Amino acid sequence: MRLTQLPLTTFKEVPADAEIVSHQLMLRAGLIRRLSSGLFTWMPLGLRVLRKVEQIIREEMDRAGALEILMPVVQPAELWKETGRWDIYGDLLLRIRDRHERDYCFAPTAEEVVTEIARRELRSYKQLPVNYYQINTKFRDEIRPRFGVMRAREFVMKDAYSFHLDQASLDGTYERMAEAYTRIFTRLGLRFRKVDAHGGEIGGSKSQEFHVLADSGEDQIAWCEGDSFAANVELAPALPPRLPRPAASATPDRVPTPGVRSIDDVAAFLKIGTRQCLKTLIVEGNEGGLVALCLRGDHELNPLKAERLAGVARPLRMAAPERVLAELGAPVGSLGPVGLTIPLFADHSAGAMADFACGANAPDTHLTGVNWQRDLPEPATHDLRNVEAGDLSPGGGGTLSIARGVEVGHIFQLGDKYSQSMHATVLDQDGKERVMTMGCYGIGVSRIVGAAIEQNHDANGIIWPEPMSPYDVMLIELNPKKSESVTAAALKLYNDLQAAGFEVLLDDRDARPGVKFADADLVGITHRIVVGERGVKDGKAEYRHRPTGAEEQTALEDVVEFLRNRQASAARG
Repeated sequence: MRLTQLPLTTFKEVPADAEIVSHQLMLRAGLIRRLSSGLFTWMPLGLRVLRKVEQIIREEMDRAGALEILMPVVQPAELWKETGRWDIYGDLLLRIRDRHERDYCFAPTAEEVVTEIARRELRSYKQLPVNYYQINTKFRDEIRPRFGVMRAREFVMKDAYSFHLDQASLDGTYERMAEAYTRIFTRLGLRFRKVDAHGGEIGGSKSQEFHVLADSGEDQIAWCEGDSFAANVELAPALPPRLPRPAASATPDRVPTPGVRSIDDVAAFLKIGTRQCLKTLIVEGNEGGLVALCLRGDHELNPLKAERLAGVARPLRMAAPERVLAELGAPVGSLGPVGLTIPLFADHSAGAMADFACGANAPDTHLTGVNWQRDLPEPATHDLRNVEAGDLSPGGGGTLSIARGVEVGHIFQLGDKYSQSMHATVLDQDGKERVMTMGCYGIGVSRIVGAAIEQNHDANGIIWPEPMSPYDVMLIELNPKKSESVTAAALKLYNDLQAAGFEVLLDDRDARPGVKFADADLVGITHRIVVGERGVKDGKAEYRHRPTGAEEQTALEDVVEFLRNRQASAARG
């Protein structure tokens, strides 16, 4: 493709409404254009990247034995009402109505539709297992679309759904999908991690996410270099401290703390560290009462873990300050475990504290030098907090590190959540009707493009992993109107490279060299070849490798072989 035939518009300035790097660079490089809030048109260069991602996904899904289908993006309400999700999915579901006043929605996901397919098409256990997938448009009516394609309302997704007679069959397909996802993200040239995760709104039991590592990622993942452990921070177990609790050495004291509420303020007022403070959080119980949760001052409560406690309401709800004051006699910020008469649970680390400070259950008052057993009963301890860097790995291989990641893939074991409610059954070996069990496997195709840029960029623009580069080679012709020999050499090289199977973008515009070089860096194509007048006289072309910035010269007649060797070397790693 010649740039004189491709109306590429690039920008030097960062768009005012673009908050993160991928959004900024996709707009500046002309990959996408905003149509409306959360809606984007994929322009020619951007679409080439998107299609390359799709192709690798398609190849690996086919390799794993999945069957490609294409389901409607407009779905009838009746199917969603069968599973109950029409009422409970919330405002993310864009509801529409046709001329006959029938209700539909624009697909945010496709569990109901694929289950409808399965209950019509599958009759016997002999047809199982089967795994259907599609690469299609989805729509979720985000209240605040942000970050360009990373959280758009309309997006491209690969979603797959498998059907099985039993759990063993589901386990087998689930592992094949995990392996396929690993191959996909490896082939795309991305640094990623597979982590244990929560099932979220889709439901199901076993669940794992695939995260592209990037400093701008919204999710935090905990992982250990010394073993295979990796999990979303919200699910990573925080192990009890290895060392026993120190012996009490301080005498309890009651200290006035006027106007002091937060842990940071308490620590500063008492001139101690936050890890020496114990904080008491009051939450709603599942039978209408209140429940106290105690954590070390420098730790954060993990709501998912707290919800698993017997007696705690789900979802977790903090008690209203007015109720806390009325029932416990002290405001939030002055509460502590000493003398509390409501059920109390302590985090493992809180239970290992000695000589700690806490609220005195009286306004503007705290206690110091408090110890379990001596000053109050020994607590029941549980894992209630988020893990932190340096915590012991549950895998036993050392300590945990915390990294930020962008979720680009998620696999679930759904069980019979949808097949039961929609009566999706087959006949088993004994001729008995059995409800099928299901798996669900999603990849954010358009999100991958943004995540790749978040992970791979510099001050000059995008640095595509080679498999995602919109073209293999950016061929730049310098001053085309001033030298027929340069134009002839560039055109010959353009034709030779294409004949050799390379995808080439020829910059034959009548523009200054600095403009062409800046656009080449911004667009981020992996290999750059420059043909100029001096080089043509010497029979040379200049090469630059975008990811490393390495530059060298090669003979014009050897450029094809030079690039072949470059690609082969990259493929070998």
